[in-house]
Amino acid sequence: MKTNAVTNKDIFILGLMMFALFLGAGNLIFPPAMGQAAGTNVSFATIGFLVTGVGLPVLAIIAIAKSGGDLQKISERVGPLFAIIFPLAVYLAIGPLFGIPRTGSVAYEIGLTPYLKQESTLSLLLFTCIFFSISYWLSLNPSKLVGRIGKIITPIIVLILLVLTVTGVFQPLGSSNSPLTEYQNLAFFKGFHEGYYTMDAIAALVFGIIIIMRLKEHGISSYNDLMKITIQVGVIAGLGLSFVYISLSFLGATSVDSIGYLDNGGAILAGVSQELLGYTGLILLSLIITLACITTSVGLITAFGEYMRRVMPNIPYKVTTGIIAFFSFSMANMGLSQLIQFSLPMLLMIYPVAIILILLTLAKDLFQENMGVFRGAVIGGAIISIPDGLSVTNLFGETFTPFLSLFPFHDIGIAWILPAIIGGIVGGIIIKYKNNTLVK
Repeated sequence: MKTNAVTNKDIFILGLMMFALFLGAGNLIFPPAMGQAAGTNVSFATIGFLVTGVGLPVLAIIAIAKSGGDLQKISERVGPLFAIIFPLAVYLAIGPLFGIPRTGSVAYEIGLTPYLKQESTLSLLLFTCIFFSISYWLSLNPSKLVGRIGKIITPIIVLILLVLTVTGVFQPLGSSNSPLTEYQNLAFFKGFHEGYYTMDAIAALVFGIIIIMRLKEHGISSYNDLMKITIQVGVIAGLGLSFVYISLSFLGATSVDSIGYLDNGGAILAGVSQELLGYTGLILLSLIITLACITTSVGLITAFGEYMRRVMPNIPYKVTTGIIAFFSFSMANMGLSQLIQFSLPMLLMIYPVAIILILLTLAKDLFQENMGVFRGAVIGGAIISIPDGLSVTNLFGETFTPFLSLFPFHDIGIAWILPAIIGGIVGGIIIKYKNNTLVK
């Protein structure tokens, strides 16, 4: 017994649920594509990917626990207005504007399209209607989320991945080829960058709240117990993600001789599945993608619904989640390419700010929770992340490229680091000086 209310089994199931919530289609598509490109350097690339694809999300879960399970409390350290804008932006970005609709679009393109003679808007409409109806039904009673996902769906996903991995290890499709240009000298940093764009660190800020709420339903209320159990849950989820990323990276790296270089991870995963397991492999792939997308969709709908219940308690939870599911269904029918193009700028603006908040929350005791450090670091990071996001839109194009190229690490997508550090130091000094002046 870890506490009077939570057993080791409960903690393990919570960890499986967290793992399943993270395991969306993007998590299954990026690693095999990275594996093909990295070739013989796949080990270095995978380690970099694990840092941002596993390490940051686990730290985000711990940061949420350290703040009492409230994203708004983390945001309040920057300022009251930011505490309203940032949580809403996070929930919208990984919720109905992109995260939730993407689950339906990806599930359709990989889970159903291979079996259709011709794609059509009608087939997409019918598939997403069924998909989001199921997601909505599962989201109606979030207290049962642990049982439905942790006990049932997650083991199925793990089993399918295990079959693919074991087959690929004992009957490899080929050997690893030479790495492509971008992975020849900086494979670790390229993998680090790829993991950065899984956006799991943002999702963890939301999923961590679900875990805290489930623990409180079990009667866990003390800070020490919440922190201890949350860390254990995060580690279990992290180990699960690590298994997925290492396995799929290996399968991608050894697939080139058999299926050639393909444009995206979905096609690679489909090709590997068919080569290793025949038509059965395609069916397994469809099943795993659909299940992974449903679990992520349910988690995001639930998280957004509970957030809206806190913000607007007068609106019934069923109504809120129904609106979210319907809006996500509508957005999903834009098609995956259009959806990504619509949402990517917002995600690129938010993600660096989220990383900054996560790291500063974990280290807040080192600088006595100086608000100036939070505020300065966020401003410094946003100075880079906002134009970086705008630069991928048709409206601005290459307008900000000369400015962004002035900063170190721009080539690997983390040019915001140095401005954030400088901003945090300057902000901390300013607030400390003001406080000392008021004391005198």
